[in-house]
Amino acid sequence: MADTSPVLVVTEPLDITADMVIAHLNERGVPVVRFNPEDLPVGELTVSARFGDRPDSSPVAGQIRTPSRIADVEHVRAVYWRRPVWPAFEHLGADDARYASAQVRYGLAGALYALDGPLWVNHPARNASADYKPAQLAVAVRLGLAVPATVVTNDPGEVRRFITAHGQVIAKTLHWTPYERNGIGLTSWAEPVTADEVDDSVAVTPHLFQARVDKVADLRVLVVGRRSFAVRIDSGLLDWRKDYSALSYSAAELPDRLEKALFAYLDHFGLASGSFDLALDREGEPHWLELNPNGQWGWLEEKTGLPMAAAFADLLAQGDTPR
Repeated sequence: MADTSPVLVVTEPLDITADMVIAHLNERGVPVVRFNPEDLPVGELTVSARFGDRPDSSPVAGQIRTPSRIADVEHVRAVYWRRPVWPAFEHLGADDARYASAQVRYGLAGALYALDGPLWVNHPARNASADYKPAQLAVAVRLGLAVPATVVTNDPGEVRRFITAHGQVIAKTLHWTPYERNGIGLTSWAEPVTADEVDDSVAVTPHLFQARVDKVADLRVLVVGRRSFAVRIDSGLLDWRKDYSALSYSAAELPDRLEKALFAYLDHFGLASGSFDLALDREGEPHWLELNPNGQWGWLEEKTGLPMAAAFADLLAQGDTPR
């Protein structure tokens, strides 16, 4: 008998990457209920969760309802947590909006967190815990990955000593944060920094400084369950995100030891998937840079033909069964 338990896909409306995965789930005949938390206050999303009224059944029962789909929460096989947008309640005053936003997060997300059956790709709490770069660096070192010398500090003197010791050093953000100036959205890149450029403003907040890898290319590795997809990115840029038009892509093979280390990395944080960035030096050795627990990958499938969306569909369709 076919498994009729649905996969929940939680994301914003215009998420082409989620569309790719959903298309494969549809081909497999897997029921999908897609929704965005922002739909709740406009009547496009309803959540109901019940606890304790049926002691002989599941600890939580209820439904997620959209205009076209209904999911019984106790039968959900997997939750694909992609790029949800939370309602801002801009029509309310500041205090009311803050109160309403908290109720949505702790009500809707709380009802989903209460489920003990489905596979999460990935659970938001686990994404959050894996998103701290100092913790990422420590785990990479413990697993024996090659990690460039790095310091996280707000001590200007410590930064100058680090640069003097390592020569070529780059500054990187500890966490990407939306930033606007004069109404224009800005972002930050990995940038070279010299000891002379370090001033007392460093003392205001911790910064991340890292010895520069003498690289010839970058490696983006997407891990989905126990499958890995490695893409070599050639650009000549220090930070390849600066100019996508300058990039060329090719599928790459991972050494068995590196693949196993990346699997162990995700296991440490309890993640089913993640995107790793590594730098390849002139000897072809990979140097670990960072993990994005919920990184984008759709354009990499388009450029290389690697079956990434199909791998996600396979994992979600399988649900929380032993791999």
